[in-house]
Amino acid sequence: MAFSLRGIHSSLRILDKLGVGHMRVRSFYLYAPEPFHPLADTYPQNKTADEAVQVIQSGLNVFIHGAAATPLPLIEAMCDHGMNSRLKNVELIHLHTEGAGRYNNPEYQGIFRSNSLFLAANSRSAVSEGRADSTPIFLYEIPLLFRLKKIELDVALISVTPPDKHGFCSLGPSVDCTRAAIQNAKYIIGATNKNLPRTIGDGMIHQSHLDAIVDCNFSIPELSMSKPTQEEKKIGRLIADNLVEDGATLQMGIGSIPNAVLAELTDHKDLGVHSEMFSDGVVDLVENGNITNALKNVQTGKTISTFAIGTKRLYDFMDNNPFVEMCDVSFTNSTAVICQNPKVTAINSCIEVDLGGQVCADSIGERIYSGFGGQIDFISGAALSLDGRGKPIIAMTSSTKRGESKIVNMLKNGSGVVTTRAHVHYIVTEYGIAYLFGKNLRQRAYELIKIAHPNHRERLEKEAYERMKCMPSPY
Repeated sequence: MAFSLRGIHSSLRILDKLGVGHMRVRSFYLYAPEPFHPLADTYPQNKTADEAVQVIQSGLNVFIHGAAATPLPLIEAMCDHGMNSRLKNVELIHLHTEGAGRYNNPEYQGIFRSNSLFLAANSRSAVSEGRADSTPIFLYEIPLLFRLKKIELDVALISVTPPDKHGFCSLGPSVDCTRAAIQNAKYIIGATNKNLPRTIGDGMIHQSHLDAIVDCNFSIPELSMSKPTQEEKKIGRLIADNLVEDGATLQMGIGSIPNAVLAELTDHKDLGVHSEMFSDGVVDLVENGNITNALKNVQTGKTISTFAIGTKRLYDFMDNNPFVEMCDVSFTNSTAVICQNPKVTAINSCIEVDLGGQVCADSIGERIYSGFGGQIDFISGAALSLDGRGKPIIAMTSSTKRGESKIVNMLKNGSGVVTTRAHVHYIVTEYGIAYLFGKNLRQRAYELIKIAHPNHRERLEKEAYERMKCMPSPY
C-alpha cells in the first residue's frame, strides 16, 4: 500500500467523528482495483504511434497524461489521425500538458475539444476564444469524476517506463489523476520511454493491462526555474525565518517563490515533504540533509508527492529512489491525511488578494489562467493540523511586473475566488507577513495595506474607507 496503517487508522477515527461510515472511507482510500496485477495470458500489442491511435473515433472521450509525462509522440499521431480521418467531437480530458498542444490550434476546431482540469499555457488561448473548456475542480476530487463515471473515458494516452523483468511499468513523475483514469478507461495506449524515471508508489501498472504499447524514446519535458528576483528572495527569507519550523512537513507549489523559500532552508532540520508536486529545489535539501522525512506521521521517511516536473537532475534523483513515493492525488491531497503530519506548512501563490483576504489564483479577471489545483486542499490541511501548528501561507510579490498592486480593494471583474477569506491565515509579500486568522474585515484591511507596495498604500486606505465606512485599524 502507498500509506501506513497508522495513517489510515487515524483517518478513520477522524472521519468517524464526522459521522462518515467505514465502508465509505475504505472505498475512498483503498481504490480498487489494487494493484494492477499481472493478467494471465494477456499481452499488449506492439504498434506504431500511428497504428495505435486509430482506435480513436468520433465522439469518444480521450484522457491524456500530463506534466513531465505528457506522451508527445502519441499526441502528434492523434492530431494527424484526427485531421486525416476527419474525426468530429473528440473530447480530450487532461491536467496541464507540456508541449505545443497542437489539438488546441484553430484548424482542429470541431475535431478535438480540450477540457482542462488545470490549464497550461498551451490551452489558454483556446479557452479564452471559446474553442476549449476549463473545469473548476479541486485536484483531490478529479479521480472521483472517473470512478463515479461522471466522465466516462474511452481511451487513455499515457507515458510509461519500459516493463521491468516482472512486466511492471511505472507512470514515472506523474501519477496524479492518471491512476484513476487508467483504472476506468476502456482502452489504454502506453508510450514506453526509457527516459522516464521509474518511480515507486501508486504508479505501477503491469504491461498486461495495456492494450497497446508504442516504443518511442523521446526527451521528456523539462522545466528550469528562473533565478528569483530580489523581492522573491525577501519573501523566501521571511517565510523561512518566521514561519517554517524544524521538523515541519512542507507543501509547495511550483515557481520562483517556492524555490526562493527552499533556498533559505539550508539551516533547518528534519524537514518532511508531503506535497502535490515538487521540483529541483527539494533535491538540494535532501542532499544537504535538511529533508529527512523522519518526523512525519504519514509515510515516515518518504517524500510524498503526486507529480513532479523540473530538470534532468530531478528525474535522475527520482529514478528507482525508495526515498520518493508518487501517489494517487486522492491520497496526497486528502485533508484528512495532510492534517496528520507535524507542523504542516503549505506555501502557495496567487494572482491577487482583496482587502478582505479573498484569494484569486486561477484567473486574471475573466481570463482563465490555471485552475484550482491543490491550493485549498493544502491550505485546509495545514489549518486543520492535528498538532495545532500548521501554517497555511499565500505568498506573492506586492506588485505585478507592470507595477500594479496585487493587493486590491476588490478583485477584478470576473475573477474567481479559489481560497476564501475564511481559509486565509498568512499572506506574505516582500514587505512583511500579514496574519489574518481571527481578524475582522477592518483589521484584515489594515494588515494587508501594511504589506502592500508603498506606492499603493494611500490609495488602498482611501478605497477601504469608502468600502467599509470606517478606517482600517489594528484594534
